[in-house]
Amino acid sequence: MLHLDDLTLALGDFRLRADWSLPAAGQRVAVIGPSGAGKSTLLQAIAGFVAPEQGRILWQGGDLASTAPGQRPVSILFQDQNLFPHLSIARNLALGLNPRLRLSRDAWDQVTAVLDRVGLQGMGERRPADLSGGQQGRAALARALLRARPLLLLDEPFAALGPALKAEMMALLTEVATSTGATTLMVTHDPDDARRHADLTILVADGTAHAPATTAALFANPPPALKAYLGEG
Repeated sequence: MLHLDDLTLALGDFRLRADWSLPAAGQRVAVIGPSGAGKSTLLQAIAGFVAPEQGRILWQGGDLASTAPGQRPVSILFQDQNLFPHLSIARNLALGLNPRLRLSRDAWDQVTAVLDRVGLQGMGERRPADLSGGQQGRAALARALLRARPLLLLDEPFAALGPALKAEMMALLTEVATSTGATTLMVTHDPDDARRHADLTILVADGTAHAPATTAALFANPPPALKAYLGEG
């Protein structure tokens, strides 16, 4: 379980507060709100790239404060897919298993199997620039599948894709999350992403990351900040 305990994040004059828990593991959670409200900052704090000004980030009851980003139970995907341009796709994936790329033959076989699973058969030796945007997204999700961390954080990784390809990648995301049992927190500016793919939604607005609410109920009776974001109030 993820628990943000009386958390305050501070970047210059910006403050973001959160005090809530996710009720169970394996849930799909959307994070939505105005630009600049702190959605990405929230994910970066959970991943370990932003230190809290106060409060704690707990996973399964343990405080993550002393845990380095690479050792946290987290995989994170950004819009640029986190792929190193000078490495092959296979080596980009292998970094998820060993940062020094010292893998056994069985581990390299795992990399190949995961590439096959996400529809990138035979593309392991290509570099990111040789792939389309959708293929790069598949590679990033393949790495998350390979790492199998219990928390999967997504900062609008599919925002630049067209509707059909985005729907395809969202379906693959659901498959990866289901396969690994991961809890997913996905930043999005698209309310339809939340409605279609998220059990719960976190509204980030006015300096607060509000407690997760059932997505259907939240959009059926939106609070003023969400109405303003949706252009309904």
